[in-house]
Amino acid sequence: MRRFVLLYFFALTLPVFLVISVWQSRNYASLQRDVRRLEVVQEEWIESNKRLIAGITLFSSAERIEHIAVEQLGLTKKQPEEILQIRIENGRGRIDG
Repeated sequence: MRRFVLLYFFALTLPVFLVISVWQSRNYASLQRDVRRLEVVQEEWIESNKRLIAGITLFSSAERIEHIAVEQLGLTKKQPEEILQIRIENGRGRIDG
């Protein structure tokens, strides 16, 4: 009797284990596809960030800013003797220059 119970037990649990194994394999394959897709998205974001950083570097260069100030805005550099500095100390103004 005990032998038959064990035989029935194994006969019934084997399909359960097979179903669980198949389900786990499908779940793993789905997660692998998600990981690959996210890696592609991550690479796109990294490349986009590299381009943005290059643009920031280009647009914030001192030479470019000076060129825009002189050529487009008509500004000129002042000589040190033309600059008037005002410092505020203890609530009173003081002019240096």
